[in-house]
Amino acid sequence: MAEAQALYLNDNQHTRAKLTVETRNDRENAALRAKYPHHEIERSAPILHSIRAVKRPHEVDQMQRACDITKAGFERVLRFVKPGVMEYEIEAEFMHEFLRRGSRGFAYTPIIGSGFNACVLHYIENSAECQAGDVILMDVGAEYGNYASDMTRCIPVSGTFTDRQRAVYNAVLSVMQDAMKLLRPGVSLHDYHKEVGDLMTAQLLDLKLIDRHDIEKQNPAWPAYKKYFMHGTSHFIGLDVHDVGHWHEPIAPGHVFTVEPGIYIREENLGIRLENDIVITEDGFHDLMGHIPLEAGAIEEAMNS
Repeated sequence: MAEAQALYLNDNQHTRAKLTVETRNDRENAALRAKYPHHEIERSAPILHSIRAVKRPHEVDQMQRACDITKAGFERVLRFVKPGVMEYEIEAEFMHEFLRRGSRGFAYTPIIGSGFNACVLHYIENSAECQAGDVILMDVGAEYGNYASDMTRCIPVSGTFTDRQRAVYNAVLSVMQDAMKLLRPGVSLHDYHKEVGDLMTAQLLDLKLIDRHDIEKQNPAWPAYKKYFMHGTSHFIGLDVHDVGHWHEPIAPGHVFTVEPGIYIREENLGIRLENDIVITEDGFHDLMGHIPLEAGAIEEAMNS
């Protein structure tokens, strides 16, 4: 240590960390500071986060396995759902399939929201009865080998979407598919989210949820589309479902993102969000959930077969 210029200390600098209890790292860092008072102190988090954000092939393999298990759970649920089932029963069906396929369980607290509950972004009570005519929003993902998956699908309780539900569903699907094509090496995440906002604006105009006047008078800091799509479109995913990564640096091959646009119409008790996980490649992306039913017709066919 006499020849070292600096100490690189590791602490939890995850943007979502809310730790109030001293950790082992905190104690080790305090001991090192006391033992080497004349050394410079540097942060290891930026270095470690850069390394962690770029997934190696074996990491992508683990994430693909997590997505495969999530697919199996979803297909089980498609055969199970009918009017009168409880949201927590759907959660249990997912958990059953995840565990029997070698997953440790959910990668995060699942959201199973039917009807109006689908409009509550982080609804986790999962306690309501699913009513005929409603849509269920399911934000779930299996964990495998310590790596997360993160999927959202919306399905009709009765097995068939109404015309209005299908129109909103297809609008979200269109934004999702176009957003995926925007994620490629060299792109700025800031620019990406702005472009997705433009895509969503066009769909909301077609659905007549906003009009040109709303756009003309909108606050640039909170555009008109935010009334119905108020969250971000993508986040890093890996060892954590909201994983570390540098938002102000260009996208690079090996980064893994969610793509999850949504439209939430509280006055219609209708919330639609669709979400897949994709890995950035040298020339575009690979959809880790491309094999999971997504189109409205495929959902209906699976529920009624």
